[in-house]
Amino acid sequence: MLAGKSLAAALTVGDLAARAGLDVLALLVLVGWLYRRRRTVPEMPLALTALNLGLFAAMTAISAGKFPAGVGFGLFGVISLVRLRSAAFTVRDVAYAFMALVIALGNGLPQRETWLIVGLDVLLLAAVLLVDDPASQQLTRTTRITLDRVYGDAAEIRADLTARLGTAPLDVEVDEIDYVRETTRVTARYPVEETAQVFLPGQRDARTPTPVAADAAEGRSL
Repeated sequence: MLAGKSLAAALTVGDLAARAGLDVLALLVLVGWLYRRRRTVPEMPLALTALNLGLFAAMTAISAGKFPAGVGFGLFGVISLVRLRSAAFTVRDVAYAFMALVIALGNGLPQRETWLIVGLDVLLLAAVLLVDDPASQQLTRTTRITLDRVYGDAAEIRADLTARLGTAPLDVEVDEIDYVRETTRVTARYPVEETAQVFLPGQRDARTPTPVAADAAEGRSL
């Protein structure tokens, strides 16, 4: 099917260089600027870059040869197996990974007008710029806490968390109540400063390093 559309004949060095340059430029804006506007998982820039460049290379190789249609479907099958399994990866990270894949796919297809590729890249990056604005969203962190008693209602849990940790939670969700051990396990979401290295509820100076890590991820509730 790809050979029937003469994609290989349309693939020239100049076209490849132009599309690769646009892809790298869009990737620099997406990862180097938009994604890094907030605190990031150290591995995510590498993952986003690998996903983008890997898909771009795969699309270029497929369009340059006589591959059956099943190869293209197989490629997307392999991409669907990609998972961000680490607890440190958030929904925001997954969204950026999807954007990196879409940009690579759009830039990797030959026989496309340059203005169309540039327009799509600008549209995608502008959408991310407007939607993921750190100034308009409060940075939060979610942590799991086990309390040493059973409570009558949610208001008591919220008041006890505030008294114990010195910080009022934004949201509290009860995960488990153990009447045998008389414990309550909850998931609480707290505001966190952008400059904080590690966040602990009740920690007054967020700039002071601590060896204890919070069991949560940025900007989401479990």
